[in-house]
Amino acid sequence: MEANPDATILAGATDVGLWVTKQDRVLPTVISISEVPELKAIEDLGDRIRIGAGVRYAEAEGALTVLHPEFGELLRRLGGRQVRNAGTVCGNIANGSPIGDMPPALIAAGATLHLRKGGETRSLPLEAYFLAYGKQDRRPGEFVEAVEVRKPDPASVFRIYKLSKRFEQDISAVCAGVHVTLKDGRVTEARLAFGGMAATPKRAAAAEGALAGEPWTEATVREAMAALASDFAPIDDMRASAAYRLQAARNLLLRAFLETAQVMTLEPVDG
Repeated sequence: MEANPDATILAGATDVGLWVTKQDRVLPTVISISEVPELKAIEDLGDRIRIGAGVRYAEAEGALTVLHPEFGELLRRLGGRQVRNAGTVCGNIANGSPIGDMPPALIAAGATLHLRKGGETRSLPLEAYFLAYGKQDRRPGEFVEAVEVRKPDPASVFRIYKLSKRFEQDISAVCAGVHVTLKDGRVTEARLAFGGMAATPKRAAAAEGALAGEPWTEATVREAMAALASDFAPIDDMRASAAYRLQAARNLLLRAFLETAQVMTLEPVDG
């Protein structure tokens, strides 16, 4: 990569392969990482796991499910068996798609991305990697080496949701990661991440702010739901309308509350 900074790194080819077969793109230099042992390791670091850039979904499923069952449920729906046997967790990150399934879940979990260029490494919060549509914080000659995923606190709320027209073999219209840490019934930290709502996978800063320091109640959650309109201005496309995406994101946040609150007051969602 140092000698060929413009090279395309190839892992499972579930995305790069389509550049060639569907877009007729020519890739002058390709570097395959499929047989690099150092990039195929999964390390248990106690409070987190480290997943190398060459680790396929199928290989990571067990470790991620142990980390939190919500990851297992998401991976059951990610692509199909063939895709999970070929595609990689880090490849889903590296390509920077705004509708990738893994980034919102990993961002909500507080994942850290590790980049390397030769002997130099740097780390950054996963959400900081996505700068704009098609643009990531990756310097010439630098590549994604691994992602580290924290184990959610057992006392926290952690939910992952994927909305698509089919159960599997389908791209998300909206994907959401909800991680809310509670102490004495109040929110001490909120990490809300969404895919399909913006040009990149993105945290909902205004909605997080509406939750911070407040009691974990339906009234608080509805304030955060309203704040999502300040965080996102989604688009209409073949998968969903902008109005559907915004309402769906709001309802997924409410669903996370209803699934985890000890006392629930069911009220109709009026949008």
